[in-house]
Amino acid sequence: MEGLLHALPEIQVNEETDADLEPLYTVVVHNDDVTPMNFVVEVLKQIFFLGNDRAAEIMLTAHIKGSAYVQTLPKSEAQRRADRAHEAARMEGYPLRFTVEPE
Repeated sequence: MEGLLHALPEIQVNEETDADLEPLYTVVVHNDDVTPMNFVVEVLKQIFFLGNDRAAEIMLTAHIKGSAYVQTLPKSEAQRRADRAHEAARMEGYPLRFTVEPE
């Protein structure tokens, strides 16, 4: 048993404080009259890693209400995903828009 304890790797615990964490931001998708619904669903699936049903639900909420909550993420990740979504939409000629807002 003594030899087994010496063979185990030493584990270091890295404790993060709240000051080390990025603030959380909310990503919101906005409806427009041009971007096809199926394109919005695909963006939500591919860039925001949502399942098909959840992506379709968010798209329909935005379509009906004008905007919809997508996700809450650390600020830099929220902005990165919104930027990727905008780039994908622009490549297809769509005005799809996401905003990143403080939680």
